[in-house]
Order: sequence, then C-alpha cells, then structure tokens
Amino acid sequence: MTAKKRVGVLISGRGSNLVSLIEAARAPDFPAEIVLVLSNKADAGGLERAADAGIATRVISHKGLAREAFDEAMVAALREAGVEIVCNAGFMRLHSAVFVRAWHGRQLNIHPSLLPSFRGLHPQQRAIDAGARIAGATVHFVSEEMDAGPIIAQGAVPVLPSDDEDALSARILAMEHRVYPLALRLVASGAARLEGDRVVFADGAPPPFLF
Repeated sequence: MTAKKRVGVLISGRGSNLVSLIEAARAPDFPAEIVLVLSNKADAGGLERAADAGIATRVISHKGLAREAFDEAMVAALREAGVEIVCNAGFMRLHSAVFVRAWHGRQLNIHPSLLPSFRGLHPQQRAIDAGARIAGATVHFVSEEMDAGPIIAQGAVPVLPSDDEDALSARILAMEHRVYPLALRLVASGAARLEGDRVVFADGAPPPFLF
C-alpha cells in the first residue's frame, strides 16, 4: 500500500474545513493523513478540534514579526513535522513569496466563490449583487497572486432569490466541506498535479466538480 501523504493544515479560527478534512482522512482508503495543525492564533477553535482528534498542534504568532520571518518560521515547523502537502483552511494571513515558493504545487487553498469570479473579500455578497444564479467553492493551488492559482476542484450551489449573504455563505460552506476533501484526495493520490500553470488529471481520476 502506498504511504499516505503527510498534511499540514493552517488555520486562524474555528476550523470547520479542518474538521471536514479530519473526517475524510479517517477513511482507510484516503491517501493523506493530517500530521500537524498550525495556527497564528493561540485561541483558534480549530486547535482544540485537532487535539481532540489526536493531531499535533502548534502556534506561531505573527505579532512582532515581518511577514517573511513569520513565513520562514512556519516553513520550518511544517518541515520539522515532515509535511508534504499544506492546506489553508481559514488561515487569515497572506503568504509571502518565501512561503508560496517553498510549497509550490503542494499547497491548497479554498475560496467561497467559483473562481476566477469574485476573488478577494465578501464574494458571497458580491455574487448576490451581480445577480449570479450559481455560486460555490473553489480549491486551488496557491500562487503568489491572491485567489489566482490553478484550479483543482469546484463545487456549485444555487443562488436563491431570497438569499442574503448569511444564507448563501452557509450553503457555500456546506459545499466547501465536500469539495475540499475531494481536492485533497486528488492531489494526495497523484490523480491531480500541477504542470506549469495548469492542473493535469490522471486517466480515471474522480470528476473534479460537485453539485
């Protein structure tokens, strides 16, 4: 049996996407295991969830550190844990080039829109304001440009006439909890890989989209 890929998850808050990854990784056939949860905030709720699941946790505060110095400390902690793939799961810090280059082709992020539409903040409200009929979540490889890396997997949800930002956000979050484990499975198994600026899928790979 092929060894499972060692995953580090970066969080800053409650860790709802972290929980979905933890639950997925419990399956015997899942090709990855979470070996470290790393946060920039000591009070991040996801740290307790990780500890409850028997996963090692670590806090590295960004306060008082230049962005590059903070990212270098993060890289060192991940490498010390033998991490092979990094997943951003509600990590509320922009990475410097130091970090992005260290994990090129091995770092995933999830964003609550169907990229390339509505990059950046408040994508749910912006989708409503634009009159979009569908919205969703995208998992992509991290690049030096925010929310612009090559797309691995997407999940779509309807935008209902009655939706406000909270209602649409909740529907998208439920989809995030489905699509992030799918994307990690694709990458960890080798079914999806980064070649240049595009994601290439192996023959017979699971479809990289959900509805």
